[in-house]
Amino acid sequence: MSGRPLDVLEASLGEDVTVQLKGGELFEGELTGYDQHMNLVIEDEDTTIIRGDNVVSINP
Repeated sequence: MSGRPLDVLEASLGEDVTVQLKGGELFEGELTGYDQHMNLVIEDEDTTIIRGDNVVSINP
């Protein structure tokens, strides 16, 4: 998968992803939303909203 970051996020909607944050914490779940600031909505057992400036990597 390659392209602009927002294109990659669009292609990953509805898919399981692993998100690594600056502090090393990992979140896994379904990517159900995002915005132009790369704020993410991840759903697993709970819904988690992650601020885009804390994200180090997103692995589909």
